[in-house]
Amino acid sequence: MAATAALIALIVLAGTTSHSEAASSAAGEKTTHIKLYWHDVVSGPSPTVVQVAHAASTNASKTGFGGVVVIDDPLTEGPALTSSRLLGRAQGTYISAGKDDVSLFMSMNFVFTAGRYNGSTVAIMGRNAVFSAVREMAVVGGTGVFRWARGYAQARTHTFDLKTGDATVEYNVFIKH
Repeated sequence: MAATAALIALIVLAGTTSHSEAASSAAGEKTTHIKLYWHDVVSGPSPTVVQVAHAASTNASKTGFGGVVVIDDPLTEGPALTSSRLLGRAQGTYISAGKDDVSLFMSMNFVFTAGRYNGSTVAIMGRNAVFSAVREMAVVGGTGVFRWARGYAQARTHTFDLKTGDATVEYNVFIKH
């Protein structure tokens, strides 16, 4: 009986210690909101998106199901690609993962090359249902200022050119770090 009571006390004490460590770690956290624009350039002499793989049925699919794309998209302060300040690049991949609707699986790093976050990255991953007004993806990590990052990113299409396939998407990224 005494051994059981001692074991319970030890478990409670261990649980209390872990909880207080988590509480003190959380107290030093910051939350950062970044608004920027992501430019997926398909057309022209210098595209920032390239399809690197596809299934035999991808071209016949109404959603492009199975297509794999690599990106190195500019990230800017404002929506105009040519006149807005370049903040960095979105580097990664997206895969057409929806068989019946246009939805992408996105895995990308926002690599900051200018401004207050220069040298830092934020890793974003998740489902992007392209024709939804607002799409939410997870912030799953980061480096530099954003080491230990977690949070979410909300994407809203700013412009999409049906002729060229070029898109500008507003991202609001909420990061705990």
